[in-house]
Amino acid sequence: MKMLTDWTEEHSRRFQKEILTFGHDLESTGLFTDEALIKLLEKHPSEQLDVCSMSENSDPRFPNEFLTGDFRGVPAEVLMDAAKAGRIWINVRKAMNLHSEYREVLDAMYGGLADQVGGKTYNANGGILISSPISQTPYHFDKTETILWHVRGEKRIYIYPLNEKFIADKDYEAIITNDLVDDLPYEAGFDEEAVIIDLKPNQAATWPLNSPHRVDNGSFCVSVTTEYSTRESGIKNANMIANAALRAKFGRTPQYARDGEIKRYMKAGLGIALRKFGYVSNTNELDMVRFKIDPNVKGFVVPTEPFVRTF
Repeated sequence: MKMLTDWTEEHSRRFQKEILTFGHDLESTGLFTDEALIKLLEKHPSEQLDVCSMSENSDPRFPNEFLTGDFRGVPAEVLMDAAKAGRIWINVRKAMNLHSEYREVLDAMYGGLADQVGGKTYNANGGILISSPISQTPYHFDKTETILWHVRGEKRIYIYPLNEKFIADKDYEAIITNDLVDDLPYEAGFDEEAVIIDLKPNQAATWPLNSPHRVDNGSFCVSVTTEYSTRESGIKNANMIANAALRAKFGRTPQYARDGEIKRYMKAGLGIALRKFGYVSNTNELDMVRFKIDPNVKGFVVPTEPFVRTF
């Protein structure tokens, strides 16, 4: 099963170093049609499924903040209808890992990638994103290496420079120590320096580790997002945990870019120890449910009194 359709030596040279796009053949598997996705939603574990909407947050630095929804008891067909018609975004987390037919495709995706870039082994996780025509993914960064494999619809992605202006160390540290916070503070002027990619079906995009980005849909969309850890991402994340502790506990102003290799290794050891002993879990954030899906309401979204998600 061949998944990469136009990979070249130039792609291999630029991979993980630069922003790049390439072709794939996920659509031909038949696993991303409406019918196939409904079957997937019917059997997927509820604790690995997120149904979200977008807030109308008045804070311009954090536009389109995700809101968690209650989808319990809602048929899969209705969830698909909601994603097509409303302000709904569905993340079928680890779908590419948990179901054998999708796992076979994930293995082919990364097996083909490994063949092209030198036989590396990837331990990738893959989720399926099903999102409405007006969905927007907020300005954020990923803690691991990421590839967005677009399958259906039109999607515009904005990718920003990887420097202190667009992703400050203190913001990285705050996010790496809190599993429920992902968004970075955004300014409209940032777009002037963004690389903009209009993704079409059967096209994938990837970018250097931690590059800030955001996404606007142009239509109903289905995509696969995959992530995998590397030595570089592990060392950097552990460093940021250590720097977060130094900043919070001792009033220091560390900066990852200023540290040399030896210092980074030392801080990585500290960060790993802090994570082991629970520093990362020190958070006051809870995953609060703020709406429910109702097929009898235009847009499918009905606000609720907030409550902690337990499903």
